[in-house]
Order: sequence, then C-alpha cells, then structure tokens
Amino acid sequence: MKRTVEVRLRPDVQSIMFLFSMNQGKIMKISKFGMLGVAGIAMFALGIAKGADSNSSQPTTLKAVAELKPAKNSKVKGTVLFVQENAGVHVTAEVTGLTPGEHGFHIHEKGDCSAADFSSAGGHFNPSHKPHGGMESMEHHAGDLGNLTADATGKAHLDFVSHDLSLDGTNSVVGRSVIVHANRDDLVSQPAGNAGPRIACGAIELK
Repeated sequence: MKRTVEVRLRPDVQSIMFLFSMNQGKIMKISKFGMLGVAGIAMFALGIAKGADSNSSQPTTLKAVAELKPAKNSKVKGTVLFVQENAGVHVTAEVTGLTPGEHGFHIHEKGDCSAADFSSAGGHFNPSHKPHGGMESMEHHAGDLGNLTADATGKAHLDFVSHDLSLDGTNSVVGRSVIVHANRDDLVSQPAGNAGPRIACGAIELK
C-alpha cells in the first residue's frame, strides 16, 4: 500500500513543504533531498527563527551624553551620561577642573552652548512650570540636579536616578544642555539658586 504524506514546518520558519512516499512504513524517496538534507534545513531554519525572535525581544536602551566644554577662563570639562531605566533616568557625571566645593548643576532648556557666557542655553529646563528647588524639594524644576561637590583636586562625581527626566516625550532632555555653575546652588533662591556664572556647558545628544 502506497500513500503520500505531507510534512509542513512551522509557519514562522517559511512553511517549507516536503513530499515523500512511504511503502509499508519505509521511506522510499524524499523530493530532491536526502533525510540528512531535510533535517539540516529544518534545524537551520528553526535556528534562524529563534535568533530573530531573540533579537526582536531585546528592548532598546536609550542613552544620551553631554560633553562639557569650559567657558573662557575656565578649565572645567567632563562627561554626563543619561540612561533610560524603568525607574527613571540614570545620570552619571564625571567633571574635572573645578574649584573645591559645591557647584550648581542643572539641565537648561536649549542645547546651545554657542555664547561665550553660555546664556544661549536659556533658563532651567522646567516643563511643569514649577519654582526652583532641590531634587528632594516638593516643587522644583525638572532640570534642578542640585550640586556637584569637587574634591581638593577639582574632581567631582555624581550618580543618581532622576524621576523627573526622560529621554523621550515631554520631559526629554535630548536637545537640551547641562550647565555647571561657579557657585553653590542654595536650592531656594529664584529663579536659579544664586549659583553664579556658567562655567561649563554641554549639549545633550542621543548616543
């Protein structure tokens, strides 16, 4: 007794179809392929499909960076990295060339560092139109990042997660700028904490 059996691979592989004839439970022939050929092709196709599934399931992590450049008569420079996480935006900053002590550290509304005094960066990033304050204040600008604290060698490191910022949408910092000030932000005075001149600026760009 001779009958034809149709074997279909999974639809997401390509719906590759093989026809073969069976006689008394024995495989007599396979259309243009040997058994090893069919098995190899099937395994290869399944591997491609699994690889595609694996790649498509990997979420894209948004990252942005600001490279700080000094104002005239300033030696401040550094890098500020922004990484989108589930809890908010993870911000890390490495800054050098500062005088020892605290320095106001803010995100400003424009990504323009072209003016000599960095006034081209505009005011603090404040999409919710709140008063100035510290990150822990009940009300504050989204761009209020407090102070950098420089050690005796002029180096400062900052590492925190902001719940006010994003790398997309209304509160996106992409296309804005990071400003470092000469003085301490008192976290109270309006509109910018009496932090003094702008001594470093860096536009925030997607990485």
